[in-house]
Amino acid sequence: MESFEITGGQELHGSITVSGNKNAALPCLAATLLSDEPIILHNIPVIQDVNVMLELLKFLGSQVEWIGKNSLKICTGSTLKTTQHQFPPHLVDAIRASLLLAGPMVARTGAISLPPPGGDVIGFRRLDTHFFALEALGGTCLITKEGFLEITTSQLIGTAVFLDEASVTATENVIMAAVLAEGITRISNAASEPHVQDLCNMLVAMGAVIEGIGSNLLTITGVRTLQGASFQIGPDYMEVGSFIGLVGATGGSLELCGIDITQLPMLATGFERIGITWEVTGPQSLFVPAQQSRIIKKTINGQTHKIDDAPWPGFPADLLSIITVAATQMHGSILIHEKMYESRMFFVDWLIRMGADIILCDPHRAIVNGPIKLKPAEVASPDVRAGMALVIAALCANGVSTIQNIYQIERGYERLAEKLLSLGAKIKRLP
Repeated sequence: MESFEITGGQELHGSITVSGNKNAALPCLAATLLSDEPIILHNIPVIQDVNVMLELLKFLGSQVEWIGKNSLKICTGSTLKTTQHQFPPHLVDAIRASLLLAGPMVARTGAISLPPPGGDVIGFRRLDTHFFALEALGGTCLITKEGFLEITTSQLIGTAVFLDEASVTATENVIMAAVLAEGITRISNAASEPHVQDLCNMLVAMGAVIEGIGSNLLTITGVRTLQGASFQIGPDYMEVGSFIGLVGATGGSLELCGIDITQLPMLATGFERIGITWEVTGPQSLFVPAQQSRIIKKTINGQTHKIDDAPWPGFPADLLSIITVAATQMHGSILIHEKMYESRMFFVDWLIRMGADIILCDPHRAIVNGPIKLKPAEVASPDVRAGMALVIAALCANGVSTIQNIYQIERGYERLAEKLLSLGAKIKRLP
């Protein structure tokens, strides 16, 4: 299993261009199954999760061709398989996004049988919202004794769908099913993250009729068929937040290019709370200076502040790991409250091993005290974002750290080692 060897303690300086949004690329790849005409996608990040999704599409009969460094041409045509009882379990288990095949496959073929989806080990991630939504459209959903997810339908009919949680993947699944359903579907309490918006905009380019994009209420008028289209995936604001946290923690400076400034207001609020700010230098760029207050703010009445996650446009759950490690290098204390997953905060045990002053109050809350000089250590990445947080910790520590299980990190970050080397980091990949 490959690992990173990182020699920390250096300030990092330079400029990078942000990759395409992983969480937009995966549903957009799944959505190519909804048309039998060619789909061209640009700004696709070349990462492990994308590679796995492409293998799943190939299994289903899609023709996949890289036509540029980050551009794909995908055509399923009439070769789409109509029975899916033999999905390669190792591919489905590799990424939770394999679940995104459900919506388009049920819409196009009327059935799917999927082994249990895998992905990050961050706690219980229920499937109820997916099932309830697809059942409302006319699907029949069950989990077999072998653990397979089986969904069938004779016809999908548009209806009112209330999601009992604003689940991103459930929203994406019901959108992809509804665009080919008969009649009108109204989705209430829909997730509205930028990656959901990307999926909707791609489907509109393919001929879908979707109103309310960017809101929590979507109205979809079903169409008989979708055509081919060309679409560009938006920038990955999770990568933006990760590199802001990285350079803020290490004390360097960084220019980030190819970003969408409109996606960053809540990130600005969160990072300002721990003493990290940046300058907007253009419609698609910002600069994080080395001169920062590095002081964690108190509330207006002098109490310990907190950062908690929330659905869009709240602070993203995926960046709590990043801001946690950045806070260890700031002056003061802050409460990190992760509300969504039972196991995500357990990665702080690795930070404590490196000398961080963190009190894990319970599975969802941690008090971070700083600044503290982190020590090098051998650690392992439990999930994509915690793995990136450990990379940041290793870059802060004086000495050599080893991070195992970097497959988890590279599932979500394109050319990470290469980008870090360009900033002056000392990082090597070990077999």
